[in-house]
Amino acid sequence: MRVIFMGTPDFSVPVLDALVGAGHEIAAVYCQPPRPAGRGKKDRPTPVHARAKALDLTVRHPVSLKSPEEQDAFAALNADVAVVVAYGLLLPQPILDAPAQGCLNIHASLLPRWRGAAPIHRAIMSGDVKTGICIMRMEAGLDTGPVLLRQATAIGPHVTTAQLHDRLAPMGAELIVEALARLPELTPEPQTEEGVTYASKIDKAEARVDWTRPAVEVDRQIRGLSPFPGAWTMIGGDRIKLLASKLAEGQGAPGKVLNDKLRVACGDGAIDLLRLQRAGKGAQDTDVFVRGWPVAAGTRLNTEED
Repeated sequence: MRVIFMGTPDFSVPVLDALVGAGHEIAAVYCQPPRPAGRGKKDRPTPVHARAKALDLTVRHPVSLKSPEEQDAFAALNADVAVVVAYGLLLPQPILDAPAQGCLNIHASLLPRWRGAAPIHRAIMSGDVKTGICIMRMEAGLDTGPVLLRQATAIGPHVTTAQLHDRLAPMGAELIVEALARLPELTPEPQTEEGVTYASKIDKAEARVDWTRPAVEVDRQIRGLSPFPGAWTMIGGDRIKLLASKLAEGQGAPGKVLNDKLRVACGDGAIDLLRLQRAGKGAQDTDVFVRGWPVAAGTRLNTEED
């Protein structure tokens, strides 16, 4: 098929590779524009942009698709279908209508649960036991379109957002290749109104750990926000990012360190901190972290910067 691909971050790259590998003709790749990054604040192309250039594909990165000129340029590609995954712009109706077979979205949840921007984070933070991938025919509403294919996967009690992201990305790539191969025979399944939830964009204000909350909630917060933006707490005068944890036995005043391996009491129960990162340093497993920067039992962690 003649395909327009629309995606931006790392999550989208395996999908582009899979479409090329399956023999589809990529009419153009749409992604977000390069933006300043790194110490020099030089414009850096997005992961999809970089991969598309390596594959010698045409790349477009308009800041908006609302103008008639952009919509005409899109329609002029004469695509059979557009494949959209974590693109980052809303698609106006003329864009949705332009490809002969419409626009298909790869969404990282089991719709209608977790429509919206951050479905992987929200699934973990809410304690969901499973999630998955849906191939959805796009319409004007936010992730409201009918589903063509879906595939579920268990989340697991210790999984972080980074780990789940890396599992779901190739799942999405495989499922969209299957969907395109079977497109004439697939029956779109309308989403039910029951069970609709919205995965709002992660706000950095959510990352501060409140140790008075139950351990199960703190553990989900740490895993769900790892690696970005990263849950954090203060140890002494240092702000420490918390990247992995697990539930543990123990009770104490909220935020109190219960042993020399960074077991920390919560409002109910305790957690073991498994991976941490100091500002300006690399992430470290707990045994390495405390070897270089011991935290004594009885230390109280807090959530306020001095």
